[in-house]
This record gives sequence, C-alpha cells and structure tokens, in this order.
Amino acid sequence: MSIFNVSRLQNKTVLITGASGGIGEATAILFAKAGSNLILLARRADALQNVAKACEDARKQSGVQTGGKVATVQLDVSDRAQVAALWDKVPQDLRNVDILVNNAGFVLGLERVGDISDDDIDAMFSTNVYGLISMTQLLIKHFKARQAGHVINLGSIAGVEPYAGGSIYCATKHAVRAFGSALLREVVNTPIRVTEIQPGMVETGFSVVRFRGDKSAADKVYEGLQPLVAEDIAEEIVWAASRPPHVNIAEMLVFPVNQASATLNYREPIQSKKQ
Repeated sequence: MSIFNVSRLQNKTVLITGASGGIGEATAILFAKAGSNLILLARRADALQNVAKACEDARKQSGVQTGGKVATVQLDVSDRAQVAALWDKVPQDLRNVDILVNNAGFVLGLERVGDISDDDIDAMFSTNVYGLISMTQLLIKHFKARQAGHVINLGSIAGVEPYAGGSIYCATKHAVRAFGSALLREVVNTPIRVTEIQPGMVETGFSVVRFRGDKSAADKVYEGLQPLVAEDIAEEIVWAASRPPHVNIAEMLVFPVNQASATLNYREPIQSKKQ
C-alpha cells in the first residue's frame, strides 16, 4: 500500500503556469503519473512540447489508466489580454479546471535599492504578482461557480523573510503571500482550497536567470551544501493537492536540511588542495 495516496487526483484537470522547465515541469510530470489531465502554460512553446511529451511518457510508464489529456498553450501571464483569451486556446473538454498551480515567476539581479533598474522592477512585478493575480481571478470565478477548486501558489522563503539584495523579489513574494492569505479568508465559506508552497534553496535555472545567464555565478549559490531540486517541491505540491477535500495545507515552508532561514545555512568547508 502506498502511503502517498494520489488516487484523488485521477482525472482531475491541473493548470500549471511556467510549465516549460524547473519546478513547473517536474510538477506536471508528477501530476501526469498520478493520472491527472494537464494544461501547461509558458512563454516557450518549443520547451512546452518537450514537457508534454515527458508527461505522456511518464504516465505510460506509471501504468495509470486515468487522465492522459495534455494541452499546451504559449502564454505570458504578465500579458492580461493573453490571460483573458486563455479559454479560446484550451480544448473544451479541459476547461473545467480543478487545480491551478501558479508557478510562473523569476528574479533578476542582486542590486541594492537605488541601483535597481525600472525594467527589472516592472518585469518581476508583472509576472510574479500581476500575472499570478490575473490567473487566479480568471480561475476563481470557475471554482466558485462549481463550488470546487484548489489554488496553489509558489511563494518563497523570500515572502517570509526579506534579505539584502533581494528587495524587489522579496516584495513580490510578500505580495503573493498577502494575496493568497486574503483569498483564503474570502473563500472560507466554500470548499475551495488555497495553498502556498514556500521553497528555500532550490537548484533549477532560477539562479541562472538571477545572474543573467552566468551559470558559474549561479552554481556558487549552492556550493558546499545539497540544495533542494525541482522534484522535491513538485512532490510537496502534488501531496498538498492530494489531501482529502476537508484538509487544506495553507502554507508549507520547505528547506534543504542545511538551511534554516533566508540567509542562514551551513556549508561544508572547501578543502584546500595540497601543493
């Protein structure tokens, strides 16, 4: 008997933003293994096709007989017009979404206040906050009409504890936390669930984007410790989604074992090479 029971996810339709890689991709694959149907959204159409194929393969290998429907939509959540026109691009049989995973988001730079470019500020808020809000507003109407649904937001330790050099990203994730917390209170008289997953250090392409493509700088972020990986967070998302209908995981803060806060972690000393 499996302790991690995902039978409640069979034939559920899951919409995932930012599904072209990282946590979004890992989450899509795990939902596919659980027998769910998928709507995958991202800006990179070619990468989405690869993820859809990986989901189909994962479902076949799992042997599950439910789900299997996968739709991909090239969409930028920061573009409100694209979000408003989403249903025009989704097959009719997938429009009754059960679970929304607001995963799309990113961080740019480590500049301090006073040196942050307006373009970087606009880009982070447009995707991390406005995009998440637009997607939620679109789906919550359907959830209320059906009296069912689950909103799962990807937050961050940055939304719990701010840190120097991350003022804008931290501000966006604090906004996500506040928005989700307010929504949780607004739907308390309904069966709709609201969850926020707050990862600590996760090694994906996230830091590469932060360092504007400098992979060597990104790699140094995780030197000396074992960070989380995308699959670790995907498991928490799918686990939260698979709880009984009367159970809501409101918040989940997830660290690698050698991290204790946004800035406190333990790293193995680097042994100097003998001459």
